[in-house]
Parts: sequence; structure tokens; C-alpha cells
Amino acid sequence: MFTKLSLIKSVAGAVLCCAAAAALATPNIQHWNSASGARVLFVEDHDIPMLDVAVSLPAGSSFDAADKTGVAGLTHGMLGLGAEGLSEDDISRGMADLGAQFGGNFDQERSGLTLRTLSNAEVRDKALDIMARVLQQPLFPEAVLAREKTRLIAALKESETKPESIADRAFQKAVFGTHPYGYRPSGEIASVESITAQDLKDFYRSHYQASRAIVAIMGDVSHADAEAIAQRLTAKLPVSAAPAAIPLVATRIQASEQRISHPATQSHILLGAPGMARSDPDYYALYVGNHILGGGGFTSRLVNEVREKRGLVYSVYSYFMPLKQPGAFQIGLQTKKEQADEALQLVRRTLADFIAKGPTDKELKAAKQNIIGGFPLRIDSNRKILDYLTLIGLYDLPLTYLDDFTRNVEQVNVEQIRAAFARHIDPQAMATVIVGAPEGAAK
Repeated sequence: MFTKLSLIKSVAGAVLCCAAAAALATPNIQHWNSASGARVLFVEDHDIPMLDVAVSLPAGSSFDAADKTGVAGLTHGMLGLGAEGLSEDDISRGMADLGAQFGGNFDQERSGLTLRTLSNAEVRDKALDIMARVLQQPLFPEAVLAREKTRLIAALKESETKPESIADRAFQKAVFGTHPYGYRPSGEIASVESITAQDLKDFYRSHYQASRAIVAIMGDVSHADAEAIAQRLTAKLPVSAAPAAIPLVATRIQASEQRISHPATQSHILLGAPGMARSDPDYYALYVGNHILGGGGFTSRLVNEVREKRGLVYSVYSYFMPLKQPGAFQIGLQTKKEQADEALQLVRRTLADFIAKGPTDKELKAAKQNIIGGFPLRIDSNRKILDYLTLIGLYDLPLTYLDDFTRNVEQVNVEQIRAAFARHIDPQAMATVIVGAPEGAAK
């Protein structure tokens, strides 16, 4: 029998449960293929009068030819620098006048354009018109290309003096060899110098195809509006034969170590190997395990062992970069030159111990609480949801990905983490790069 107090507590508890459920509620994702062949993912939300749109294509740096690195990046970068009937000033001024935010994303696997605008029909139509022309009718003007190449080459030359850039470039080559994942995203200087406008046009025609496009739409429009928007942005994209597939990544590599001299006062150290693909069955075990190892900030084991207990580093971290194929697993640290070897040895011992034994129950519980507790912040804005829609489309993830995330994290156990790391990471077969090597070390 309920007392008045117990009834109040029960009602209050129910309210809190409902509030928690609402806070964790994931968006309802609608999906279809447009008449152009593009895959569309849409979340309808009328809470604020805004529209977010992203169009992404598999046209990142890993699609460059070995002798033409930099073409993919320049093609992406020049999309907003001239289109049919629009100069680059027209494009930037047009978006600014509308109060719209126009941007892009570029990485190893994708090239994308993003738009954030008011959902008012008159404003959004003008913004979408500019976006559609930029995406579907780029001009790649010769004079603009010459300017962009000069700017890019200057940036590449500057990066060759920075220890972090030197380390990253050497690490990617050591891990991936001649595989396209090891290309420098901006290209090599000699290659960039030889790029022509025709190279960009050819790359655009081969890789910016409607049938390969992912259109993500989030915000204050109806389903019918979203259908029209997706078709408007992709109907005039090129139609051509599918480009060659990226070759397979060699998932096991030979151990290597490079020591590169540099006048910096710190040593920048990277070590790692090919890790996992986005579709890997071990994804959640590796994700949670890495949070414990080095991805959880000051609560991670690497930080605790190498920085907190012994004060050997300024920073230390680890992460997986899951791609269509296995991307890099990387551990990074920065330390005084005279401590570099000691810190590196401790990192290697910590990793080997983690792979051999896995995490403790206490570490696993804390990691799950942290990941699951922070999940609502992953989907607390339209832009974050838009990014997830793109991710789901690009990597063919289930539409229930966001619904399933916390449950999949919760189901991970210690043995799964230990076994997954043992399958994917061999601590005796990793690439190591030290830039700003200790005095007396070989270059």
C-alpha cells in the first residue's frame, strides 16, 4: 500500500526516468535514394528555424594517383572558388548576405560541402542555389589554381620544418608504405607543382558522381522539401564509370624505428600500426579498450603510468582511426629529449601489458560510465547529428547506429577487449618515429 510520501517518490522517479529517456532519445532517421541515385539521410526537426545540409563523396586523398598526390585536395578546395555564373567573391558574398555558413570537409576518404542556413523558404532557396552550382558546376579557373598552388606549396614547405608534421608524415609512410592511406593529404610539393586544371576536371568527373553521393539533411523542412533539396544538389553531378577501388591494406607490418634529428627542445614520438576498419566486428571492444588505454584523457592508463606516476611526458594519448579499410592505431607522446627513450620504453611496456592482460574490471566500469554518460553530448546539436548522418551513409552503418551505441558499449567485457587487441595489435610489429631524437641518436 502506497503512503502519500511513497506515492510522491514514485511519481518523481517516473518523471526523472522520462526525463532521462528524453535526454537520451535518438533522432528518427528517414532514408531513401534520390532520383539521381544519391543516398539520402534526413532528420526532421522543427524546434529551431534552421536547415543543415551536407553532401559528401568518396573523393578524399586516398583516391589520388601515386604520381598526382594533391589533386583530390585541390579539387575539393577549389569547389568554392568559382562556379558557373559565380566568382569566388560572388559565392562568399552571397552566403554572407544570407547569413548562411558554407564550409567543407576533406580527409583520406571523403570530400564534402556543408551548409547551414535559415529554413525560411526564400533564404534557404538562395543558399541552396549557390551550393548546387558550386557542387555541380565548378569552373577550376586557371588563375585561381595558380594562386592556390602557390599558397599550398608554401604551406607544405613550412610544414616540413615543424616536428609534429614531420613525425606524422614519416609515421603514415611507415605504417602504410605505398598504400594510398599513407599519402600526404595535401600532396607532395613536386606533384602539386605539376597539377593542371585538367587534372582537377578529370578527378571531379571520375569521383563526384551522384550515385556515390551521401546527402545528409537535418532541420526545419518537411520530407517533401528534403526530397527536393537532395535532388537539386545532385541531379547534375557527373555520370561516369566507377573509379578503381582502393587497394587492400596490409594489416600486419614489420617493426621499424626512425630517429629524425630536429632542433626542437622536445621529442615528438609516434608509434602504431594498421588498426581496424569502421565495419570491424571488434569495433566496440577496441573503442572501449582504447578509451581505457589512452583515449580517455587523464583517466587513461597511459596518462596514469607515464605522466602522472613518473612525470616523463607533457602529453600521451592513443586512438584508432577506423576507415573503410583498417586505418592507423596510433600512440603519441611529447617529452624532453633526454627522457625520450625512457618514456618510449614505458609506453611500450604499458601497451604490451594491456594487450596481454586487458583492462581491470574497475577500469572497464569507469570507461563505460564515462562513454555512456557523455553520449547525450554527442547528439545535442543539429550539426552533430548531421555529422552522424554522413558517417552512417559513408560507411554503410545501420540506421540504428545511434540507438545501438550505448547498448553495444555496455555489452563489452574485459575478455573481449583483451582478445580484440590481441587480434589487431602486435606490440612487436609496430612503426615508431622519433622527431627531435635524443643527442647522439642516428638520423
